[in-house]
Amino acid sequence: MSKQERVVLGQDGVGGCCPTLLTAPLDEDQAVDLAKVFKALGDPVRLRLLSMIASRAGGEVCVCDLTPAFELSQPTISHHLKLLKQAGLIDSERRGTWVYYRLLPQMTDRLAAILTRPAGQPLAGTTPVGATS
Repeated sequence: MSKQERVVLGQDGVGGCCPTLLTAPLDEDQAVDLAKVFKALGDPVRLRLLSMIASRAGGEVCVCDLTPAFELSQPTISHHLKLLKQAGLIDSERRGTWVYYRLLPQMTDRLAAILTRPAGQPLAGTTPVGATS
């Protein structure tokens, strides 16, 4: 996979999304794709950048507003943003000299769906809340 390709989970045409981790094992391709997204999120700077973008009123933020929040150079921030974009978590648009970033909610929705336990199903080997032994 080239560095310019985006990882998009659940585009296999089967139900529109991957099964959750607790309902079915991931196949090899799903695991590889999902690992790339988690790798992008595995850095504290990238996680903070994603949070700043996602929580911004209006749904987008200029890179000029992101850079001052870190004690990192502008090229380093741009590199982190590029990795988030390659993972399919954010998108960008250039307007004059500035680049504006926005969250791609379909990816965060997919991650949430993959990690969510089906309602009413306790994990194997755990006792439901309020149950007595």
